[in-house]
Amino acid sequence: MTNLYQKEDNKNNKKRFITIGLCGVGIVALIFLCLWLFSWRYYVSTDDAYVNGDIATISPKVGGYLEQINVLPNMAVKKGDILFKLDEKDYKIALDRAVIQIEAQQQTLKTLDAQIEAAKSSLRSAQAQKDAVSAIKTNAFQQLQRLQQLNKGRYTTQAQLDSGLSQLHQADANLKSAKAQADAAQSNIDVLTAKKNEAVIQLKALKLAAEKAQHDFDAASLHAPFDGVISNIIAKKGDLISIGQRLAALVPTQELYIEANYKETQIGHIKTGESVDITIDGLKGETLTGRVASISPATGSVFSLLPPQNATGNFTKVVQRVPVRISLPKTALLSGNIRAGMSAVVDIDTRTAPQHIAASYQQK
Repeated sequence: MTNLYQKEDNKNNKKRFITIGLCGVGIVALIFLCLWLFSWRYYVSTDDAYVNGDIATISPKVGGYLEQINVLPNMAVKKGDILFKLDEKDYKIALDRAVIQIEAQQQTLKTLDAQIEAAKSSLRSAQAQKDAVSAIKTNAFQQLQRLQQLNKGRYTTQAQLDSGLSQLHQADANLKSAKAQADAAQSNIDVLTAKKNEAVIQLKALKLAAEKAQHDFDAASLHAPFDGVISNIIAKKGDLISIGQRLAALVPTQELYIEANYKETQIGHIKTGESVDITIDGLKGETLTGRVASISPATGSVFSLLPPQNATGNFTKVVQRVPVRISLPKTALLSGNIRAGMSAVVDIDTRTAPQHIAASYQQK
């Protein structure tokens, strides 16, 4: 009898354990179902995401020997700091020469201005002389007319008439000479004015050359274009540097972002402005909140060095990925713990799209 009761109790215990287990599984399944219905199904996730930044290559726009290196590897710099300095002696000479040429040209302009004023004075004198001679001619003409009237009445001699005519011809010749002198003075002014205009144009060209010399002189000092950290220094003091040669890289510290490569089947649910949960592998246990900044207009394969040619040979369909740029919070960047190239996992909450963007998608 005892054995029968024990067997019955064991069966009841097993049934209770099975019932409790099934209830537990059902509760867990219900919890997961609720999480999926109310949260998880709205998230679009990928682990193909990395911290990125617009890394600047420090290269000179002029050539020369590298005279100074003011930075060390992994050194933080501020915008405007001098990173490298080339030998600037030749550029300083070119700048000084350009300045001297401008001063000489300005002196030439002053000389031309003085000559133009002298020519204008000569023109005024010639015009005054012409007016005087013109008055003499008018007087000679009137005198000749009077002599001709007197000659009709035999009140004057032929010699007087001839003398009056000679004086008129002489006055006319003098007037022509005065006009020629006035025209010559005016032509001289025109020539000097043309020379001045040419000198003004040459002065502008010299000023442009001086500006170019100033830019070259300034370019001998390489400044940091933004705040960041210097890395990958490959130049050494005394090297002969050519134009465009890579000297170092400047990595931004406050302008980093996440570039997540989503599958093309996921991209339809992503909109600009949506909230993103970001987990960076290097920051254990810390979840950051970012925003979808932009979505690439093409897949990554389109911009690859050797894009695939699907029209040749056998074809195997591969799901493409579209880069999505995600902004990082400024407070997280200020800590300095986030580095370009770090891996990340991102989860975009598709419920958080701005209303105007969501409405535009619905209309489409």
